[in-house]
Amino acid sequence: MKRDNRPVNLDLTQFSFPLPAITSILHRITGVILLFGVGFLLWGLDQSLESQQSFDALISLLDGFLAKLIVWGILAALLYHLVAGFKHLFMDLGIGETLEGGQTGAKVVLVVAVVLILAAGVWVW
Repeated sequence: MKRDNRPVNLDLTQFSFPLPAITSILHRITGVILLFGVGFLLWGLDQSLESQQSFDALISLLDGFLAKLIVWGILAALLYHLVAGFKHLFMDLGIGETLEGGQTGAKVVLVVAVVLILAAGVWVW
């Protein structure tokens, strides 16, 4: 029996995701970014402890635009992931589990994360 009414390929651009779903997806994406960012940070730690010359080379490398952008990106991922993690902890405590609470929590996560990310950008630059 052939089923013609089933979708073959889902086009995710056709869906309208609610704000809590977007913040949840961003929470997962920032977790993956942090996974790779830790590798960069561990490499920097290794270079800083190898010798005085490698430490000086690392300092000069970190003064560059690309390195500052990478560090700011890792900090942005960390800060967003931290704020969204606190929202999940509050939800585990039973706070914000309703539809309205989820919407409000998602808005709070975005606002607090943007403020912290901009503050981190000022600190890095």
